[in-house]
Amino acid sequence: MAASNSAREIVLVDCPDDVGLIHRITGVLGAHRLNIESNHEFVDTDARYFFFRAEVMPAAGAAAPESGALAAELVRVLPKAARVRVTRAERRPIVVCATREPHCLGELLLLDAVGDLPGRIVAVVSNHDTLRGLVERFGLPFHHLPHHDPEGRDLPRAAHEEALAGVIDGYAAEYVVLARYMRVLSADFVGRYPDRIVNIHHSFLPAFAGASPYRQAFVRGVKVIGATAHVVTAELDDGPIIAQDVIHVDHTFTPERMAQAGRDVEKLVLAKAVRLVLEERVFLHGRRTVVFG
Repeated sequence: MAASNSAREIVLVDCPDDVGLIHRITGVLGAHRLNIESNHEFVDTDARYFFFRAEVMPAAGAAAPESGALAAELVRVLPKAARVRVTRAERRPIVVCATREPHCLGELLLLDAVGDLPGRIVAVVSNHDTLRGLVERFGLPFHHLPHHDPEGRDLPRAAHEEALAGVIDGYAAEYVVLARYMRVLSADFVGRYPDRIVNIHHSFLPAFAGASPYRQAFVRGVKVIGATAHVVTAELDDGPIIAQDVIHVDHTFTPERMAQAGRDVEKLVLAKAVRLVLEERVFLHGRRTVVFG
């Protein structure tokens, strides 16, 4: 009897390049009677660094090995400093943060609702109450965490971020997605979720970072505008890039029309990036990424 899809594992390896790495990895997988259903590998020849991703299933009649033991066995046959992870292919819990704009959040909610997102949105958090109705139509919890007190005075950033972290941790979210969340996060907050926060920036980074990128693009007279999804780091809009796309514009576009056209790009780029991250297709490589599509 064939193994069920629930037994599918994802094997991730990155390490200094060396002779025979594929042979070593597949030798371990074969010894455990794991069938490789798909695999990708890449060598950064400048850095002499190797990346490998495979989806594996136990052969008919074979038992699935314990993930930790399989990872440890792979480490033993690989170069020093090898990073190995074996993880179950399953829908991972994510918390989405948004502010007022619905387009990126709405795209993710729809994909989740029809089962086309390799993750589960377990909650939505916003510093405004604007999107509550949209979220509750999908039967999901909505948490309104205003960044000011009832008198309109801004709350201390640390207090607001502590409340935000409390929601995220309460749902045991593996990833946090910023779907046009218009609050700059502190380095301390980002450090609580290293490499686990994905953001959409409404610009083709590194151009036009920071606020009002469409206004910046209009002033510069650009002929293409785009969107960038990236891993959030302590440096604003400077994290490793996961996905980007562009559309063409011309002199007739006002900043408002650019923003309107850009929203379609933003939601698709963010959805693509979230899918890549949830499917464990993104390796961080310094300030860059290696992405297996």
